[in-house]
Amino acid sequence: MNALPPREGPPREGTPREGLRTARQDRTLGVDRLVRSTYVDLVPSGGDARIGSGVAVVAVGGYGRGELTPFGDVDIVLVHDDDVATDEVARLAEGLWYPLWDAGLRLDHAVRSAREMREAARGDFKVAMGWLDARAVAGDSGLVLRLRSEVLADWRAGARAAVDDLRHDRSRRQQRSGWLAYAAVPDLKESAGGLRDAVVLRALVATWLVDAPLGEVESLRSELLDVRDVLHVAAGRGTDRLDPQLSVDVASLLEVSPAELQVRVRDAGRRLDHVGRLTWRRLDQTLSLSASRSRRDRARTVQVAPGIGRDGDEVAGEIVLTGGPGAVREGLLALRAAALAATAGLPLSPSAAAALASSATEVEWDERARRALIDLLTAGPGLVDVWHELDVAGLVERWLPEWSDIRLRGSSSPVHRYTIDRHSIETCVLAGAQMRSVERPDLLALASLLHDIGKGRPGDHSEVGAPMAREIVLRWGFAPEDAEVVGELVRWHLLLPTVATRRDIEDPATAVSVAEIVRSERFLDLLAALTRADGAATSSEARSRWRRGLIDGLVEKVRAVLQGDTDIDAEAYEGWPDSQPFPDLTTGRGAGDGVRVDVAAHHGGSLLTIVAPDSPGLLARVAGALALAGIDLQSLRTVTREGRAVSMWETPRPDVDRNLVLERVRRVLAGDVDLDLRLDRPAKGDDDPRVRLVSRAHLTATMLEVRALDRRGLIYLVARAAHAAGASIRSAHVSTYGAEVREVFYLVDGSGDPLDPTAADHVREAVVSALA
Repeated sequence: MNALPPREGPPREGTPREGLRTARQDRTLGVDRLVRSTYVDLVPSGGDARIGSGVAVVAVGGYGRGELTPFGDVDIVLVHDDDVATDEVARLAEGLWYPLWDAGLRLDHAVRSAREMREAARGDFKVAMGWLDARAVAGDSGLVLRLRSEVLADWRAGARAAVDDLRHDRSRRQQRSGWLAYAAVPDLKESAGGLRDAVVLRALVATWLVDAPLGEVESLRSELLDVRDVLHVAAGRGTDRLDPQLSVDVASLLEVSPAELQVRVRDAGRRLDHVGRLTWRRLDQTLSLSASRSRRDRARTVQVAPGIGRDGDEVAGEIVLTGGPGAVREGLLALRAAALAATAGLPLSPSAAAALASSATEVEWDERARRALIDLLTAGPGLVDVWHELDVAGLVERWLPEWSDIRLRGSSSPVHRYTIDRHSIETCVLAGAQMRSVERPDLLALASLLHDIGKGRPGDHSEVGAPMAREIVLRWGFAPEDAEVVGELVRWHLLLPTVATRRDIEDPATAVSVAEIVRSERFLDLLAALTRADGAATSSEARSRWRRGLIDGLVEKVRAVLQGDTDIDAEAYEGWPDSQPFPDLTTGRGAGDGVRVDVAAHHGGSLLTIVAPDSPGLLARVAGALALAGIDLQSLRTVTREGRAVSMWETPRPDVDRNLVLERVRRVLAGDVDLDLRLDRPAKGDDDPRVRLVSRAHLTATMLEVRALDRRGLIYLVARAAHAAGASIRSAHVSTYGAEVREVFYLVDGSGDPLDPTAADHVREAVVSALA
């Protein structure tokens, strides 16, 4: 048998892409030779009278198209005429599969009669699509040609049902894998605009219901195949997900930078998805026309505004241009057409967008243009597709040149599910639900679009983006005071979530410090609305009930400060929130050890209140007990009264077993568990935990921030070290970002006051040592 071509790095002859295409062809030819020689060994050239004809080995899928990846599956079907003896087919199949497995092929195989093959293709669109690219590798090629013709005829005859199946599958893939152009971790195959969509487009064209520019599709598909081949090499396995960890190696093998690789891949996906959207839209229009009952119901253009019309019906229609060349040259027309399309939830015709991009003059940013821009940004969900069409046509960059710096750029934050540009548009959409809560929805819309405009440039993107946003808003003709508000919103758009999740919001000093920044309720309302939209557009983690509850609580406390609430007394704060009732220490003292545990539902998770006799290092031991019970923590706070320590612990788990927690706490406090043995273990892969003291005005405690890989018992280790260094923890607040955790601890001395600088440094060094 012939050996398979080696699975090494991408070949270097010619250009990298030429070498990759050659390698795919070589892999396919190598497998062809192996399959053919194995088949010949089973059916000599003279043929077997019983199975010499009417049997064929067929390559389908990627193997059928001649594009085997370094670690891809080899899809083979052994097909036979209905009258071929089944025992002979079984003998042939067994003799074929085992040598191919032994040769190291990742074989995906099937055996079917011609009748079974045709029935399977009729009932499963994926089988039918595979046979549209089928080719004979060995055996009776006439059988394969006949079957391909029959499957293709059936495909066209049942095209309407097939289209429904393809549409449903496309929708499910988009929900599961997102868009190749915009997903944080794109799937080269399954994401919208990926390799699967390219195959689907070829299948749609084969129905004869619609046409598509298959030359462009094949070029884009080839680009993605090149990246997937190199991705397999870099990963050492078959995978379609372009993880950030692998991007550096993939980029190096393709001789580009990681940033250039991301943009190239996403741009190919964006263009492929654009062709797909256009093809599906034309298909829907065709089906809508053919379903019309009368000639009068057929496609017609309805005027909806000067120079703008709706072409087609409410379902398959689109916004088009109706004026002459002079009207198209009006720069305002593009904004008005886009706003009308987005508001109506209809697509903007690609031909209209292209005509506007090639003919329209620059926009004169007068009141009409500003109104149209705000109408577009506040249109709701329809904005997403319309903005995509405008961006593909090149209109967005004409209005907003800075957009090119964030287009198709992935975010460095692991919690983001979209690229920066798509996230900005999603934030605009979600800000629409907040418009009634603010006095100036227009400023909220502008800030939503521009809040991440500084990303990708050196420095903090909020600080970098603020002056950029001011300049853009001024360029669009808005008043200087409006530009200043938008710039400040961009500057502080992370203020509320950062403070709410990393600071003690129950400490009056926290609300006072935020109030000094926002200065007015009008600005606070705008900032809160932007924060909610930004979080919801980021990820489910960023919009969790716990996080929303913290942010809403902080907003109300800041509002109270701005309204001059005279009850705020930072000096009297001892660590327990006014929003939570303090346990009655005269009742329910529990068993003889005085330990009590209460569990209540809280922000989608649970709130644990633990009461125990005060003793040195108690908080650390309780934290260790909760770690052993498998309780993930989001915050804690503690106070001591009447010789008893009362601690409150937030967890995202809604199903906390009170009895289990009580049993673990009691065992630990009784000294029956060696916490150091169970929890004090080196963190794998974390050689550089960061521990720093945070300086802030109005602090009633010393703040210590820890950034490290998440690990069981991390709070226990920090609390143990702080206690050994002579400090007490009043509260702690935990934020998780992927595998990394950030914890902020509020530390006080024996009198409940902030630590002096020497003591604070001593605690920091102790924590660093504990985590090393």
